[in-house]
Amino acid sequence: MIVVGQPERATQNRVVALLRDELGYAYQGNLAGRPDNRNIDAAALTAWLTGRGVGPAVAARAVAALEAAATNATHDIYTRNRNVYELLRYGVPVKLAQGVNTVVVPLIDWKHPEANAFAVAEEVTIRGATTYANDKRPDVVLSVNGVVLGVLELKRSTVSVASGIRQNLDSQKREFVEPYFATVQLVMAGNDTEGLRYGTTATKVRYYLEWREEGAAPAGPRLDADVRSLLAKPRLLEVVHDFVLFDFGTKKLCRHNQFFGVRAARDFVRRREGGIIWHTQGSGKSLTMVWLAKWIRENIADARVLLVTDRTELDEQIEGVFRSVNEEVVRTTSGADLVAKLNAPSPWLLCTLVHKFAGKVGPDADRAVDVAKVVAALPSNFRAKGDVYVFVDECHRTQSGELHKAMKGYCRTPCSSALPARHC
Repeated sequence: MIVVGQPERATQNRVVALLRDELGYAYQGNLAGRPDNRNIDAAALTAWLTGRGVGPAVAARAVAALEAAATNATHDIYTRNRNVYELLRYGVPVKLAQGVNTVVVPLIDWKHPEANAFAVAEEVTIRGATTYANDKRPDVVLSVNGVVLGVLELKRSTVSVASGIRQNLDSQKREFVEPYFATVQLVMAGNDTEGLRYGTTATKVRYYLEWREEGAAPAGPRLDADVRSLLAKPRLLEVVHDFVLFDFGTKKLCRHNQFFGVRAARDFVRRREGGIIWHTQGSGKSLTMVWLAKWIRENIADARVLLVTDRTELDEQIEGVFRSVNEEVVRTTSGADLVAKLNAPSPWLLCTLVHKFAGKVGPDADRAVDVAKVVAALPSNFRAKGDVYVFVDECHRTQSGELHKAMKGYCRTPCSSALPARHC
């Protein structure tokens, strides 16, 4: 039984035991007395790499490259964190000598969570970044293969989670231990009554997120249920690998609705079916589209994505969101341009107004569309190239009218039976 107002230490003991005994994290102990706690344990990472058959020289170069990205004082903490993330997600390119092929060294096995070395430590004393900076001691620190990915502050149930969030923000200041957060992906705070709140580096208090798992409410403390949901090995790696964005100076994580929406959409993609994700205003549909589009590109051969809206303002907005995360999106300029770009094998990412499928733009574009005439006017050699997936924004306004029929007409043009059907 959980006693309201029980000491914070009791909550911490229980959470650490859950991570160790139930979720399978190796327990590194209480590290308050260790003098050199760092966000990259070079010995642990090297041991993991060599245990997977990476040669000692290559492993040393890979570890050195990660440490260099994390400690580069010429970059601000946002840039360091982004550079570290890219090495963690995509691997470290290593070239030992001139004329020798570059090898990419994975620092995490994203596809096989149990192949990684997950560890939990508590009371981790971090020395101040300079002689003038103060030390900090996070309650719980999570690492994978020796690289710190998560920091968790815990409070007793009578103390607001916001207090733990503010502690996290203080720790990230220059006068404290800012450099330590160069590798951190999840920054968390929690108590038994409010559960777990999560953000990432520099996330402000009001933007910390609440995780809600699918299904019935679990028994026991809410904090424990949230830890089981978010910090289970496969889930932690999936969130870090597939749901992190660096957006013009702001690092972002997914909300639970975005996570489960994209997951469900993936299943529809695998089954080659269409579907609907219903959003309310402000629920992050643009970022949902980004995460789904990136997954499709990385996991579906010859994939292309077409983003369809019904207003110029939305067209511009979606273009801006994708560009902000370094995804080059091409806007079509006319109906003819739309046809030409679909008829070519690139670019992989397009956005267009739905009216351009009928060769019209304007408030009356959905009236009196002759779909047969639209399809007949397509070039004789027209066939949308690649495996095309169509995302329709604000579909409730356009997916029951003539413009929808015109768009579907593009998918019904003759194509080789050896090629995949279009996904409209």
